[in-house]
Amino acid sequence: MKASDILKDYPSFDDLQSKSVALESILKNAIQYKTEEHLKTIFSLIDLTSLDVTDTTKKVADMCKKVNSFNESYPDMANVASICIYPALVDTVKHELMAKRVGITSVIGGFPASQTYIEVKELETEIAVLEGATEVDIVMSVGKFLEGKYKKVAREINDISKVLSKAHLKVILETGALSNDQVFLASLLAIRAKADFIKTSTGKFSPAATPMAVYTMCLAIKAQYMQSGKMIGIKPAGGIATAEDALAYYAIVKEVLGDEWLDARYFRIGASRLANNLLEDIALIEGKEFAPHF
Repeated sequence: MKASDILKDYPSFDDLQSKSVALESILKNAIQYKTEEHLKTIFSLIDLTSLDVTDTTKKVADMCKKVNSFNESYPDMANVASICIYPALVDTVKHELMAKRVGITSVIGGFPASQTYIEVKELETEIAVLEGATEVDIVMSVGKFLEGKYKKVAREINDISKVLSKAHLKVILETGALSNDQVFLASLLAIRAKADFIKTSTGKFSPAATPMAVYTMCLAIKAQYMQSGKMIGIKPAGGIATAEDALAYYAIVKEVLGDEWLDARYFRIGASRLANNLLEDIALIEGKEFAPHF
Protein backbone atom coordinates (compact mmCIF):
# COMPACT_ATOMS: atom_id res chain seq x y z
CA MET A 1 0.00 0.00 0.00
CA LYS A 2 1.29 3.43 -1.00
CA ALA A 3 0.47 6.80 0.52
CA SER A 4 -1.32 7.69 -2.69
CA ASP A 5 -3.64 4.71 -2.21
CA ILE A 6 -4.73 6.06 1.18
CA LEU A 7 -5.15 9.65 -0.03
CA LYS A 8 -6.79 9.01 -3.41
CA ASP A 9 -10.42 9.26 -2.25
CA TYR A 10 -9.97 12.48 -0.28
CA PRO A 11 -9.28 16.17 -0.90
CA SER A 12 -5.63 17.09 -0.37
CA PHE A 13 -4.38 18.48 2.94
CA ASP A 14 -3.50 21.79 1.26
CA ASP A 15 -6.93 22.07 -0.37
CA LEU A 16 -8.75 21.38 2.89
CA GLN A 17 -6.53 23.84 4.74
CA SER A 18 -7.18 26.59 2.21
CA LYS A 19 -10.96 26.15 2.51
CA SER A 20 -11.07 25.92 6.32
CA VAL A 21 -10.81 28.62 8.97
CA ALA A 22 -7.11 29.43 9.42
CA LEU A 23 -5.53 27.99 12.56
CA GLU A 24 -4.06 31.37 13.51
CA SER A 25 -7.52 32.92 13.47
CA ILE A 26 -9.00 30.10 15.53
CA LEU A 27 -6.31 30.38 18.22
CA LYS A 28 -6.56 34.16 18.33
CA ASN A 29 -10.30 33.97 19.01
CA ALA A 30 -10.32 30.92 21.30
CA ILE A 31 -10.60 33.09 24.42
CA GLN A 32 -14.20 33.91 23.46
CA TYR A 33 -15.13 30.42 24.65
CA LYS A 34 -13.88 31.01 28.18
CA THR A 35 -17.37 31.04 29.63
CA GLU A 36 -18.97 28.96 32.33
CA GLU A 37 -20.97 26.96 29.78
CA HIS A 38 -18.01 26.08 27.56
CA LEU A 39 -15.70 25.28 30.48
CA LYS A 40 -18.29 22.90 31.90
CA THR A 41 -18.59 21.22 28.51
CA ILE A 42 -14.80 20.83 28.33
CA PHE A 43 -14.80 19.26 31.79
CA SER A 44 -17.29 16.63 30.59
CA LEU A 45 -14.88 15.68 27.77
CA ILE A 46 -11.98 14.75 30.04
CA ASP A 47 -10.52 11.25 30.10
CA LEU A 48 -9.14 11.55 33.65
CA THR A 49 -5.77 9.90 33.28
CA SER A 50 -3.21 8.17 35.47
CA LEU A 51 -0.43 6.46 33.52
CA ASP A 52 2.52 6.51 35.89
CA VAL A 53 4.99 3.74 36.65
CA THR A 54 4.13 4.32 40.33
CA ASP A 55 0.38 3.74 39.91
CA THR A 56 -1.10 1.46 42.59
CA THR A 57 -4.51 -0.03 43.18
CA LYS A 58 -4.97 2.38 46.10
CA LYS A 59 -4.10 5.43 43.98
CA VAL A 60 -6.55 4.40 41.26
CA ALA A 61 -9.25 3.44 43.78
CA ASP A 62 -8.90 6.90 45.37
CA MET A 63 -9.29 8.49 41.93
CA CYS A 64 -12.48 6.48 41.41
CA LYS A 65 -13.85 7.66 44.77
CA LYS A 66 -13.29 11.28 43.73
CA VAL A 67 -15.14 10.64 40.47
CA ASN A 68 -17.92 8.87 42.38
CA SER A 69 -18.43 11.83 44.71
CA PHE A 70 -18.12 14.52 42.05
CA ASN A 71 -21.83 15.13 41.53
CA GLU A 72 -22.40 15.51 45.25
CA SER A 73 -20.09 18.54 45.15
CA TYR A 74 -21.06 19.71 41.65
CA PRO A 75 -24.67 18.63 41.03
CA ASP A 76 -25.08 21.05 38.10
CA MET A 77 -22.16 19.62 36.09
CA ALA A 78 -21.62 16.53 34.00
CA ASN A 79 -18.90 14.22 35.30
CA VAL A 80 -15.71 13.38 33.42
CA ALA A 81 -16.10 11.13 30.37
CA SER A 82 -13.87 8.29 31.52
CA ILE A 83 -11.01 7.14 33.71
CA CYS A 84 -7.91 6.15 31.73
CA ILE A 85 -5.46 3.66 33.24
CA TYR A 86 -3.07 0.82 32.46
CA PRO A 87 -4.69 -2.57 31.71
CA ALA A 88 -3.54 -4.11 34.99
CA LEU A 89 -5.76 -1.59 36.81
CA VAL A 90 -8.93 -2.03 34.74
CA ASP A 91 -10.35 -4.51 37.24
CA THR A 92 -9.76 -2.04 40.08
CA VAL A 93 -11.69 0.67 38.26
CA LYS A 94 -14.45 -1.80 37.34
CA HIS A 95 -15.04 -2.58 41.01
CA GLU A 96 -14.51 0.92 42.45
CA LEU A 97 -16.25 3.12 39.86
CA MET A 98 -19.87 3.78 40.76
CA ALA A 99 -20.48 7.04 38.86
CA LYS A 100 -22.97 6.63 36.04
CA ARG A 101 -22.02 7.26 32.41
CA VAL A 102 -18.27 7.36 33.16
CA GLY A 103 -16.33 4.99 30.92
CA ILE A 104 -13.24 2.88 31.59
CA THR A 105 -10.40 3.54 29.16
CA SER A 106 -7.33 1.30 29.04
CA VAL A 107 -4.14 1.90 27.11
CA ILE A 108 -2.96 -1.38 25.62
CA GLY A 109 -0.62 -2.95 23.10
CA GLY A 110 2.84 -2.23 24.42
CA PHE A 111 2.01 1.33 25.40
CA PRO A 112 3.68 3.78 24.88
CA ALA A 113 5.99 2.51 22.09
CA SER A 114 3.79 -0.19 20.53
CA GLN A 115 6.98 -2.19 19.91
CA THR A 116 5.55 -5.62 20.60
CA TYR A 117 3.84 -8.48 18.79
CA ILE A 118 0.39 -8.12 17.26
CA GLU A 119 -0.66 -11.30 19.08
CA VAL A 120 0.22 -9.61 22.39
CA LYS A 121 -1.72 -6.49 21.41
CA GLU A 122 -4.80 -8.51 20.49
CA LEU A 123 -4.66 -10.61 23.67
CA GLU A 124 -4.13 -7.57 25.89
CA THR A 125 -7.07 -5.84 24.23
CA GLU A 126 -9.28 -8.88 24.67
CA ILE A 127 -8.40 -9.23 28.37
CA ALA A 128 -8.86 -5.50 29.06
CA VAL A 129 -12.33 -5.58 27.52
CA LEU A 130 -13.27 -8.75 29.38
CA GLU A 131 -12.20 -7.11 32.66
CA GLY A 132 -14.38 -4.07 32.00
CA ALA A 133 -12.71 -1.61 29.63
CA THR A 134 -15.31 0.22 27.56
CA GLU A 135 -12.64 1.94 25.45
CA VAL A 136 -9.08 1.09 24.50
CA ASP A 137 -6.32 3.46 23.44
CA ILE A 138 -3.71 1.79 21.25
CA VAL A 139 -0.57 3.30 19.77
CA MET A 140 -0.17 3.10 16.02
CA SER A 141 3.03 1.25 15.07
CA VAL A 142 4.92 4.46 14.41
CA GLY A 143 8.14 2.69 13.44
CA LYS A 144 6.38 0.70 10.73
CA PHE A 145 4.54 3.84 9.58
CA LEU A 146 7.82 5.75 9.20
CA GLU A 147 9.18 2.84 7.15
CA GLY A 148 6.22 3.19 4.80
CA LYS A 149 4.69 -0.16 5.83
CA TYR A 150 1.20 1.30 5.71
CA LYS A 151 -0.57 -1.97 4.95
CA LYS A 152 0.93 -3.63 8.04
CA VAL A 153 0.03 -0.64 10.21
CA ALA A 154 -3.56 -0.66 8.95
CA ARG A 155 -3.88 -4.43 9.34
CA GLU A 156 -2.74 -4.24 12.99
CA ILE A 157 -5.35 -1.60 13.80
CA ASN A 158 -8.05 -3.51 11.97
CA ASP A 159 -7.14 -6.81 13.65
CA ILE A 160 -7.34 -5.19 17.09
CA SER A 161 -10.71 -3.65 16.21
CA LYS A 162 -12.08 -7.15 15.59
CA VAL A 163 -11.57 -8.27 19.21
CA LEU A 164 -13.16 -5.22 20.79
CA SER A 165 -16.75 -6.40 21.07
CA LYS A 166 -18.69 -3.20 21.90
CA ALA A 167 -15.69 -1.23 23.20
CA HIS A 168 -14.50 1.83 21.31
CA LEU A 169 -11.07 2.04 19.69
CA LYS A 170 -8.88 5.14 19.95
CA VAL A 171 -5.68 5.11 17.89
CA ILE A 172 -2.76 7.21 19.14
CA LEU A 173 -0.71 8.63 16.26
CA GLU A 174 2.17 10.07 18.35
CA THR A 175 1.98 13.22 16.26
CA GLY A 176 5.16 14.71 17.76
CA ALA A 177 7.14 12.15 15.74
CA LEU A 178 5.40 13.07 12.45
CA SER A 179 5.32 15.93 9.95
CA ASN A 180 2.01 17.66 9.20
CA ASP A 181 1.62 15.66 5.98
CA GLN A 182 2.34 12.46 7.89
CA VAL A 183 -0.22 13.37 10.57
CA PHE A 184 -2.84 13.81 7.84
CA LEU A 185 -1.89 10.51 6.21
CA ALA A 186 -1.77 8.61 9.53
CA SER A 187 -5.17 10.02 10.50
CA LEU A 188 -6.82 8.76 7.33
CA LEU A 189 -5.02 5.43 7.58
CA ALA A 190 -6.27 4.88 11.16
CA ILE A 191 -9.80 5.95 10.26
CA ARG A 192 -9.92 3.57 7.29
CA ALA A 193 -8.62 0.79 9.57
CA LYS A 194 -11.71 1.15 11.84
CA ALA A 195 -10.58 3.64 14.49
CA ASP A 196 -13.51 5.23 16.34
CA PHE A 197 -11.23 8.04 17.55
CA ILE A 198 -7.83 9.33 16.57
CA LYS A 199 -5.62 10.63 19.40
CA THR A 200 -2.55 12.83 19.30
CA SER A 201 -0.15 11.45 21.83
CA THR A 202 0.85 9.07 24.57
CA GLY A 203 2.09 11.93 26.74
CA LYS A 204 5.41 10.05 26.94
CA PHE A 205 6.94 11.62 23.80
CA SER A 206 7.79 15.28 23.22
CA PRO A 207 6.16 17.24 21.74
CA ALA A 208 2.78 15.86 22.77
CA ALA A 209 -0.47 17.52 21.64
CA THR A 210 -0.06 20.68 19.57
CA PRO A 211 -2.70 22.92 17.97
CA MET A 212 -1.29 22.23 14.49
CA ALA A 213 -1.49 18.47 14.96
CA VAL A 214 -5.10 18.64 16.17
CA TYR A 215 -6.01 21.03 13.36
CA THR A 216 -4.52 18.60 10.82
CA MET A 217 -6.35 15.65 12.38
CA CYS A 218 -9.61 17.57 12.28
CA LEU A 219 -9.09 18.25 8.57
CA ALA A 220 -8.64 14.50 8.01
CA ILE A 221 -11.79 13.74 10.00
CA LYS A 222 -13.61 16.38 7.96
CA ALA A 223 -12.38 14.80 4.72
CA GLN A 224 -13.65 11.40 5.87
CA TYR A 225 -16.98 12.88 6.93
CA MET A 226 -17.43 14.60 3.54
CA GLN A 227 -16.77 11.29 1.82
CA SER A 228 -18.74 8.89 4.02
CA GLY A 229 -20.93 10.89 6.41
CA LYS A 230 -19.38 9.01 9.36
CA MET A 231 -18.34 11.00 12.42
CA ILE A 232 -14.94 10.02 13.82
CA GLY A 233 -13.83 11.22 17.25
CA ILE A 234 -10.71 13.15 18.20
CA LYS A 235 -8.66 13.16 21.41
CA PRO A 236 -5.87 15.65 22.11
CA ALA A 237 -3.70 14.38 24.97
CA GLY A 238 -0.39 15.21 26.59
CA GLY A 239 0.54 18.44 28.35
CA ILE A 240 -3.01 19.84 28.49
CA ALA A 241 -3.22 21.37 31.96
CA THR A 242 -4.92 24.78 31.85
CA ALA A 243 -8.24 26.11 30.63
CA GLU A 244 -6.35 28.08 27.98
CA ASP A 245 -4.68 24.88 26.72
CA ALA A 246 -8.03 23.11 26.48
CA LEU A 247 -9.81 26.09 24.93
CA ALA A 248 -7.39 26.07 22.00
CA TYR A 249 -8.37 22.49 21.14
CA TYR A 250 -12.04 23.12 21.85
CA ALA A 251 -11.99 26.07 19.44
CA ILE A 252 -10.25 24.03 16.73
CA VAL A 253 -12.80 21.21 16.93
CA LYS A 254 -15.72 23.65 17.03
CA GLU A 255 -14.52 25.78 14.10
CA VAL A 256 -13.26 22.99 11.82
CA LEU A 257 -15.74 20.18 12.57
CA GLY A 258 -18.72 21.95 14.10
CA ASP A 259 -20.87 21.86 17.23
CA GLU A 260 -21.91 18.25 16.58
CA TRP A 261 -18.44 17.17 17.71
CA LEU A 262 -18.59 19.03 21.05
CA ASP A 263 -19.80 15.90 22.80
CA ALA A 264 -17.98 13.12 24.63
CA ARG A 265 -19.07 10.67 21.93
CA TYR A 266 -16.73 12.43 19.47
CA PHE A 267 -14.33 14.61 21.47
CA ARG A 268 -12.12 13.76 24.43
CA ILE A 269 -9.23 15.47 26.18
CA GLY A 270 -6.69 13.25 27.90
CA ALA A 271 -5.47 14.97 31.05
CA SER A 272 -4.65 14.57 34.73
CA ARG A 273 -4.19 18.17 35.96
CA LEU A 274 -6.84 19.86 33.84
CA ALA A 275 -9.89 18.88 35.92
CA ASN A 276 -9.04 20.92 39.03
CA ASN A 277 -7.84 23.87 36.97
CA LEU A 278 -11.13 23.98 35.09
CA LEU A 279 -13.10 23.76 38.33
CA GLU A 280 -11.08 26.66 39.71
CA ASP A 281 -11.80 28.83 36.66
CA ILE A 282 -15.50 27.95 36.81
CA ALA A 283 -15.58 28.91 40.50
CA LEU A 284 -13.97 32.26 39.68
CA ILE A 285 -16.61 32.98 37.04
CA GLU A 286 -19.38 32.01 39.47
CA GLY A 287 -17.82 34.02 42.29
CA LYS A 288 -17.56 30.94 44.50
CA GLU A 289 -14.82 29.65 46.77
CA PHE A 290 -12.78 26.88 45.14
CA ALA A 291 -11.76 23.64 46.83
CA PRO A 292 -9.76 21.11 44.76
CA HIS A 293 -11.73 17.93 44.10
CA PHE A 294 -9.22 15.76 42.19
